[in-house]
Amino acid sequence: MRSALCALGAAAALVLLPAAHAHAEGQQPDRDFTIEDSRITESSGLAASRAHPGIYWTHNDQDAPLIYGIDSRTGKTVATLTMAGVGTPRDMEAIAVGPDGDLYVGDIGDNLDGSWDHVWIYRFPEPEILKDQTVRAEQYVVKYADGARNAEALMVHPKTGRVYIASKNEDGGGLYAGPERLSTSGTNVFRRVDEVPWVTDGAFSPDGDRIVLRGYFSAKEYAWKDGRLGDGGTAVGAPFQGQAESVTYTPDGSAFMFGSEGRNSRVVRVDRTSGTPSGKPTDTPGGAPKSPSAPAAGGDQGNVTTGFLVLAGATVLVVGVKRLLRKG
Repeated sequence: MRSALCALGAAAALVLLPAAHAHAEGQQPDRDFTIEDSRITESSGLAASRAHPGIYWTHNDQDAPLIYGIDSRTGKTVATLTMAGVGTPRDMEAIAVGPDGDLYVGDIGDNLDGSWDHVWIYRFPEPEILKDQTVRAEQYVVKYADGARNAEALMVHPKTGRVYIASKNEDGGGLYAGPERLSTSGTNVFRRVDEVPWVTDGAFSPDGDRIVLRGYFSAKEYAWKDGRLGDGGTAVGAPFQGQAESVTYTPDGSAFMFGSEGRNSRVVRVDRTSGTPSGKPTDTPGGAPKSPSAPAAGGDQGNVTTGFLVLAGATVLVVGVKRLLRKG
């Protein structure tokens, strides 16, 4: 999402730098890492590779058909994929890996909440060799049964292969299920199957029993049952990030990886068993972050409070601008 939130979120991220994790880089995969590629300024989706341990796929929120493979041990780009066989993307927002080993890219953003009557999904096999290359992708036309809308989250179930999209709205969104199999020959109609909060990304656990949905300030993990959310969700320790745009599971399902937009953006690991990363805020039932207990005087608590106020103000600004645009 290109908005004022980008700049204000970046300011909040700078405020919160002292609370960053101290994981060593360049040693273990699937840990905190910084995306070093200067071309990646708006990382808007994140997916753990099935074929290459430690590699995470991402892309910019842009109109270029480029996908980047990042090594979590170093933060360096090890493969740049150029999609061929598709039109010019409009607003790529999400990426996921299916049970067939294919990468699914969601060109599903619509910042004007319904200005496009259709969106697209791109799909191609995850490459066997990590190198810069052109990949032939299939393109699927997608419409929603209840009308056009904005979305930033695309999830592919790791067992059934069914594709789901979560729409984004300040008053909450919907979870939409695609057809059992996507078709390149016609329109793929996605139907609303559940309600969701404000969502900027989501992902299924590797076993398909759970789903995580994140927003700007919080994230929840839900049980998955009968093709929809199976409970009210459990808050997880989502970290503060400049513009919180992406989330995925590690390949073994033991942790979440949270990403954000911006240059040299940080991807933060949050273990499922520990719930909350050290030195990071937890989620309250109302979705607003709170600071960890007994912080050092004038240290992380002040950073967390300031960062929250900046992010909250940015969100109000974005919502106000969107409403003015609609009125215009």
